[in-house]
Amino acid sequence: MPERYTWDDYRSWPGGERWELIGGAAFAMSPSPGVWHQRVSLALGAELRAFLQARPCAVFIAPLDVRLSATDVVQPDVLVVCDPRQITETHIEGAPVLVVEVVSPSSLSHDRVAKLRLYAAYGVKEYWLVTPYPHLAEVLVLDGSSYRIHGSYRKADTLTSPALPGLRLALERVFDFAIPEGERVDEIGEGTPPYASRTAPWPAP
Repeated sequence: MPERYTWDDYRSWPGGERWELIGGAAFAMSPSPGVWHQRVSLALGAELRAFLQARPCAVFIAPLDVRLSATDVVQPDVLVVCDPRQITETHIEGAPVLVVEVVSPSSLSHDRVAKLRLYAAYGVKEYWLVTPYPHLAEVLVLDGSSYRIHGSYRKADTLTSPALPGLRLALERVFDFAIPEGERVDEIGEGTPPYASRTAPWPAP
């Protein structure tokens, strides 16, 4: 049976390593996120910080421990806390209002399955899954014991957040980096088929 660990075990491990605990199981995090991941995380943190300056909430970026329980400890890429009693000198105690995970190929199933279930179980009101490229941001809102989709957004869109009323985040300011030619994905988009166009108007519904 795999070993199970607690918050006290976790706090005794070397500081240069990044781990998360889910149900006591230890998951090794990537020691060095990629450049696109970091650019998106920092941009989201900056946009949220600017929005929250006149509001009683604070934004943090990884690495920062969030202790959900004695056996559940995570380090979200970006998080928002609106209860100052949760903020300690070493970590965040309890569920943030908002959690953002910047998704990479190595974290895809971890973020979309294990952490999604964990955040729902502990009452994180809103969960963003952000993919640096192809550019995509998904806003999930807690509805009972699971999440429902509030919205899916591309680079040209403006993201809104039920947890942060009034936020209008233009994603072109987040996805503001050029993709090298050799790494671009040939995404599906509107085009013109090589056929004759209709001469008659579309029928009325």
